[in-house]
Amino acid sequence: MPGTKSTVVGKNKQKRFADNKSYRHVIQAGFHEVYQKNHSLKGKWQSDFFKNENPIVLELGCGRGEYTVGLAKRFPDKNFIGVDIKGARLWKGAKTVQEDGMKNAAFVRTRIDFITSFFDADEVDEIWITFPDPQPKKNQARKRLTGPLFIDRYRRILRNKGLVHLKTDSNFFFEYTLEQIKEHRYEMLEMTRNLYGEKIDDLDAETADVLSIRTFYETLFLELGEWINYVRFQIH
Repeated sequence: MPGTKSTVVGKNKQKRFADNKSYRHVIQAGFHEVYQKNHSLKGKWQSDFFKNENPIVLELGCGRGEYTVGLAKRFPDKNFIGVDIKGARLWKGAKTVQEDGMKNAAFVRTRIDFITSFFDADEVDEIWITFPDPQPKKNQARKRLTGPLFIDRYRRILRNKGLVHLKTDSNFFFEYTLEQIKEHRYEMLEMTRNLYGEKIDDLDAETADVLSIRTFYETLFLELGEWINYVRFQIH
């Protein structure tokens, strides 16, 4: 019947939105709540939300939250927060956290542009950027998640020498990021243009395990024979 498929998709989205709204670990804030304003949890994630003093790690553009969930399961002594604007997408990770009773994982539904409205200076220890939109057009440069505008935001919330991790299938975006690292003299700690082909076996067991976490899109890219780029660096 005409419209049946779209109706089912719509109902699924509405259910996911309802689930997200019911989850304590999913924080959703409207534009008016964070535009040039501070969210009520800013500076209080450890004391008021997680109720511990463990380090905080962000996954920006988290999609389905594979890294947020995967890292949280591997490191119970750290707190992990996935950030994405798409509520229907992050629902999968949020649902896993709910069903597994995880206490060290959360999700924030917002634009990454507003990240400094949610986190205070020195509140975040690490940032993961997993398969972001490469924004390849010249007029999209301001939207690139490793560009100067976003790095400045990260600098404002990261502890001194905080870590930034990037995994991407986009050679364009990867080379752009390497150029930024060189130009701004960030400290590059690890880099490979073919993570699973040349590097993964050379890493220590813990790092290799962390990097083996695969997002939905990463799995698709690997099935197509794409190489995965990875870099870890510190900003000052």
